[in-house]
Amino acid sequence: MFEMKVFNWFFIVTFIVFAGLQYNDPDPYLWMPIYLYAALLCWLSIRKKFSPRAYWAGFIVYGVYALYKVFDENGLLDWIRKHNAQNIAGNMKAETPWVEETR
Repeated sequence: MFEMKVFNWFFIVTFIVFAGLQYNDPDPYLWMPIYLYAALLCWLSIRKKFSPRAYWAGFIVYGVYALYKVFDENGLLDWIRKHNAQNIAGNMKAETPWVEETR
């Protein structure tokens, strides 16, 4: 059980750092809660407050958002169809909207 606590603490810190790094992102209001919710679930696990509803809520909300990004304008399908699945990792600066949205 000790190993799981260490694992959860590692991810709590990691997700909080990731949330903090989103501060300069164009849409921090979206990404900060995503990372902080994951940190919250890890914290609840350490406190033995496991809630299947909380995990399912996250799974459903994030799954719906992921599906939305697949079909969104400048999303995954547009990247495949209109841009022939061009390399989106060559440059870390998103110079076109479809690069940012596809990532």
